[in-house]
Amino acid sequence: MPSNPSLLDRLKTGSPLLAAWCGLPEPTIPGLLAREAFDAVVIDMQHGAVDFAAAVRAIPLIAAAAKPAVIRVPVGEFATASRFLDAGASGVIAPMINTVEDARRFASFMKFPPLGERSWGPHGALSLTGLQPGEYFKIANGLSLALAMVETREALDIIDDILAVPGIDGIFIGPADLSIGLSQGKEVNPASAAVESALGYALARTRVAGKVAGIYAASGERASELAHKGFHLVSIASDAALMRAGAHAALKAARA
Repeated sequence: MPSNPSLLDRLKTGSPLLAAWCGLPEPTIPGLLAREAFDAVVIDMQHGAVDFAAAVRAIPLIAAAAKPAVIRVPVGEFATASRFLDAGASGVIAPMINTVEDARRFASFMKFPPLGERSWGPHGALSLTGLQPGEYFKIANGLSLALAMVETREALDIIDDILAVPGIDGIFIGPADLSIGLSQGKEVNPASAAVESALGYALARTRVAGKVAGIYAASGERASELAHKGFHLVSIASDAALMRAGAHAALKAARA
């Protein structure tokens, strides 16, 4: 059995977890960030330039630092979620979950029967966990974190129904897309009053459901605010943004 609690257990019982967010198509970058004090690493395949092969290569590099890997798959590519779980990812974020059927299809690929319809083939997961096949099968549904993205007005309106879908462990909010939806396409403002109100509502409904809530933060300062609001998993900026910030700080110091 794994000696460490699963990512889902840590999210439910511990302090907010802070994640690195990676979209550059080089597996060593998430591997390097996993060596820092981040609690997890998210690899973005929706808007990042990361392809399947690069993401799979990154998973053992993250695991080597004893950190969980979470993958955001492209819109609608639910079958890919199972492949990442097979490779040893600890969780998957599915974007644009706007209907209960979207949530059900996503969950079906994330969980083994009788909860879902995930098929057998956890080649990397067995290696990374050290479990025998029978042991892994018994606890695998608790090891695979399924987060449905709530980033539209439609999703917010049915958030209780999404959270009630068996196999959905929680939600993940994209504040920028949510601001576009709530403003009916008039602005991109992830810190707007409408978004702030929606975040409070989403958190409250998630607590009632006994599930977890994650969110993207554009900066460390914003991540702190969101963690204090009660979000369980908060990502910080992106690998590209962190690299630019580091370059800016180093050049500023050098030219002082």
